[in-house]
Amino acid sequence: MAVSVASLVRGPGEIAAMVVDVTRGVFTSRFQAREFIEQAWFITSVTLMPTILISIPFGAVISLQVGQLTGQLGAQSFAGASAVLAVVREAAPIAAALIIAGAAGSAICSDMGARKIREEIDAMEVLGVDPIERLVVPRVLATVFVAVMINGLVIAAGIGGGYFFTVIVQGGSAGAFLSSFTALASITDLYVAMVKAVLFGYLAAIVGAYKGLKAGGGPSGVGRAVNESVIIAFMVLFFLNSIITAIYFQVVPQSGL
Repeated sequence: MAVSVASLVRGPGEIAAMVVDVTRGVFTSRFQAREFIEQAWFITSVTLMPTILISIPFGAVISLQVGQLTGQLGAQSFAGASAVLAVVREAAPIAAALIIAGAAGSAICSDMGARKIREEIDAMEVLGVDPIERLVVPRVLATVFVAVMINGLVIAAGIGGGYFFTVIVQGGSAGAFLSSFTALASITDLYVAMVKAVLFGYLAAIVGAYKGLKAGGGPSGVGRAVNESVIIAFMVLFFLNSIITAIYFQVVPQSGL
């Protein structure tokens, strides 16, 4: 029992310690501009197409459901505000979390795991080069940057899809859709969505890097590390999203009709 409890505590503790190390490295280490650009481009290449393919159905499904519900309640004019709330507050950050954890986090984990089994990490440590500052910090910053861009893309696509399905498909009023934006939603919702994207990208990259640096047992071990990193990142990000949302509703007064 003691061994199992220790193993359960060791993983989250090591991830928390790595969060502290990466945070310290962000402010104390020299900014790796070239590595940041290369990693941002790489992460964008593996996340851009999934983002486009996910954002359109997200906006469509939310708009159709919200449109039907507001129509049944006799509040068709507030379909725009409802769609904006659903997309900005939850749909866009969740979509960004899924994409970042599933695509970017797994890519970072496989890269770091390959370096680990080729003993590149050990060689860097022997030469006195900190892998956290040299490899992990640029990848974390690049993931945060791409996560914010992905969140903005999903929000734009979701609102555009909401307009299309609410106004064109369901025959709603374009003026009512646009004017209802400020009825329930506010700029604070956008700020919170961006904060979520930053935190999601930050933690997903750290989890992927942690599992990659702990990979062992050859290529099969790297594959297991990638699978574990995606599962852990999903659990952490959804848990964090629920906490942020609960705190936001308690701290920020919500607009009424």
